[in-house]
Amino acid sequence: MPPEIRHRSDVDRGEIEAYIASRPPVELDVAKSAVRRLMVVGPALLIVFGVWRGLDGLIGSALGLAIVAFYYLVSGAMLSAAARISLGAYHAAALLGFFIRMALIAASMLALAAAFELDRLALGFTVVAAYLALLGWEAAAMSNTGRMRERSRV
Repeated sequence: MPPEIRHRSDVDRGEIEAYIASRPPVELDVAKSAVRRLMVVGPALLIVFGVWRGLDGLIGSALGLAIVAFYYLVSGAMLSAAARISLGAYHAAALLGFFIRMALIAASMLALAAAFELDRLALGFTVVAAYLALLGWEAAAMSNTGRMRERSRV
């Protein structure tokens, strides 16, 4: 928040929502950053499952990476759109959207496994490993960004 708003004690919700609506959609940028990081995590998972489980493992792992990338992009777009509406919509999108997206991941994995003969172990492990790796990596990056901003203010 800009200093003229941050240091005031009489800031109302409308001013905060107007400020958020005027900013670029940072949530979508964070999601795109996570997908870029997937280009580092992804090949390692493809190699592991390709060597360990063969061609079926490689295909299952690739599909798992696609699911995770799609998840992060949908999440970022949804949060960016909700932030433009209101803080309440943002909070609802963050909480309810998480459970909806988790259900969609599970449904897409089940649909792929039912429709095609693929390595379910590679698919499942890739989705879980890539999701958690990207979540941790992005959290660490955001934490470091915040520390750098604090240092620059001093």
